[in-house]
Amino acid sequence: MQSLNAKDILTKITRYNLIRNERLIYIDVHETKAGKLAGKFVAVPNLVNIVARQEFQGTGQTEEEALENCLQKIKHLEIEELFPHKEK
Repeated sequence: MQSLNAKDILTKITRYNLIRNERLIYIDVHETKAGKLAGKFVAVPNLVNIVARQEFQGTGQTEEEALENCLQKIKHLEIEELFPHKEK
């Protein structure tokens, strides 16, 4: 795309809601349209302005693969464990 800068990344997002233990997080699956991510599709758990640590993000060649990869990584974790912690 000519209107983007050389290092820009443009994605199309599909949003899923995961409710675990009566708490909600989003999982945004990014489809790469321009630029380079870790995969064609990347699933990113988030709390709108807080993104899960990279080790809990899923990748795949399809939206379903990326989402499943992410869900496998976070299956046995509490929501609080997914996000970076502030140093005290």
